[in-house]
Amino acid sequence: MFSSKSPTLNLHGETRDTITYPVNDFIKDNYKLKNEYVGIIHGYSSTILKKEVHEILKKNKLVDSFKVDIFNPGLTIVKIKIHD
Repeated sequence: MFSSKSPTLNLHGETRDTITYPVNDFIKDNYKLKNEYVGIIHGYSSTILKKEVHEILKKNKLVDSFKVDIFNPGLTIVKIKIHD
């Protein structure tokens, strides 16, 4: 389950064109570390980053599911696939 101690990636100050590699690397690193839940902070003032993050996550084969945090719409919670 996602908690305040879960790893997070902060994308504040980034643009839609610069987030693909950091997001995919973050997911890959946490897959290797066997972290099941991580957070990606994209902010909520503009939906541009959120939409791009979600597009990247849809294409990433290591992602099991993701959703926007109901208490913080500027954060997407990602569930990473479990491996043996």
